[in-house]
Amino acid sequence: MSRNTLVAYEPVTSDGLLAAALDGDLDLDCADEVRDSLASAARGTGCRYLHVDVSRLTFIDSYALGALVSARNSAAAEGVTLTLTNPSQPVRKAIQVTGLADVFGLPPLA
Repeated sequence: MSRNTLVAYEPVTSDGLLAAALDGDLDLDCADEVRDSLASAARGTGCRYLHVDVSRLTFIDSYALGALVSARNSAAAEGVTLTLTNPSQPVRKAIQVTGLADVFGLPPLA
């Protein structure tokens, strides 16, 4: 992955929640790897809910945002609800510009 971008996972809870966290820059260089990691986690862990904490993302580009949409769609195909939590300012701005709050399970961002 590119400069400091990391996906970290917590163990799946008894309620079927898998928590993941992204850290660093999420861009073209690592977006596909992050997408594949999230999709694989939704498919291979027995979770029903995948919450991705994006509070520590310092940068996100449009390609990476598309990769997160793709991961969300892959998770949905497995019956897993992927939501983003705690959007950092760069993520919040990208979601506002694209109007994707509903897609990621976020309330409308102001």
